[in-house]
Amino acid sequence: MYTIRSETLLIALCGCFFSYAYGFENELSSPESSREEVSVVLTRKDNLPAESIHTATDPYFEGYIQALVDVHYYEYRVVILVKNHKVWLANLPKNQLTANSIVSFVKDIPEVKEVIVLDGVPPEDVDLREKYVRRPKISGIWFPQTTELFQPLIADPRQVTYTLGYRAGDHVIGVKCVNIALGDDFPIYRWLDVFRWHGDLQIGIEAGIWSVFNMDPSPDTAGPTELVNTDFYVGVPIAYAVNQWAFRLRGYHISSHLGDEFIVNHPEVTRVNPSMEAIDFYTSYQATEGIRVYVGPGVIVHSDESFPEKPPLYIQYGTEARFWGCKFYKQRLFGTCFFAMHFRNMQWLDWNFDGTYRLGYEFSKLAGVGRKFRFYTGFHQGYSLEGQFQKERTHYFEFNMAYGF
Repeated sequence: MYTIRSETLLIALCGCFFSYAYGFENELSSPESSREEVSVVLTRKDNLPAESIHTATDPYFEGYIQALVDVHYYEYRVVILVKNHKVWLANLPKNQLTANSIVSFVKDIPEVKEVIVLDGVPPEDVDLREKYVRRPKISGIWFPQTTELFQPLIADPRQVTYTLGYRAGDHVIGVKCVNIALGDDFPIYRWLDVFRWHGDLQIGIEAGIWSVFNMDPSPDTAGPTELVNTDFYVGVPIAYAVNQWAFRLRGYHISSHLGDEFIVNHPEVTRVNPSMEAIDFYTSYQATEGIRVYVGPGVIVHSDESFPEKPPLYIQYGTEARFWGCKFYKQRLFGTCFFAMHFRNMQWLDWNFDGTYRLGYEFSKLAGVGRKFRFYTGFHQGYSLEGQFQKERTHYFEFNMAYGF
């Protein structure tokens, strides 16, 4: 049987990435991508007749922008006002991340001279817009897809995403490893404009698995590739977001299982059953448009007696910074660099320090929100996160690509 070696896999992944990046560069620098053509291909005027862009009346332009915003953010009932091609936005949601995304969305529309955020509707427009402004609002939405109220922790090694990567230097699992994650967050229902702070409340389900393969096992009785461990996860997050703040209460379960090849290669290892249920509560603050900090204490309410995780308290915290954001006009994508750090201290590991650091680039369809595709490199220093090896200290570099919120 032919087996793909780790070096071949890494070269293939790098080749795909640089081919994609080269394609972006060629498209943006080619003669066809002149400034004039980019303005045609770029923005959201594909459905607006080109000859009417410069001569469109304010009511026509206003209706066009209102329709675009309603398509992407209909549940928030944002009100659009246009005067002399200047756009005023009223009734923006309290969620600051979503509000910023709507502002960015409108700024991207051609011929918009300026975007101004209003707290309510100007007095001179109240009578004119009375019925429209006071149109019935929905109280909630099933299966919202625009974004998550509590944004993912992108440096958390146990964040649910779809991930494929290469790990180098891990002396616990293997110095040449491939890591795979399959997981997603499934929002079920979102209540809008709730509680005295008029924020949004959401309940959902998370599920995922994390597997790690040793690409150079010793001994290699079971073959040249060794499945070392797989973790299974399911959780129920309840999130609330208002202005720059977001909160998440989560109950979850994680269980771990040694791989068959690892057991064959290491018959002397006694298999135990790392399995636990925990509850944690996170608070996130978007300090600026690009900087976020968060902290989350938790408690392990139950763990299997074969691998007790006691005493049960823990705390996780970190920060994220996004910078050098730009638009890939022809692809209609937003891109930005990011740097993120995630730390944890577990009481059952004597509160010892554990940290993960990641630097990379992400693409998304809408600025700031929605699903994203990420390329990043990272470094982990602390304890292994893999099943019954969690008490062993390690460090390693990682090179990953991931898709998720």
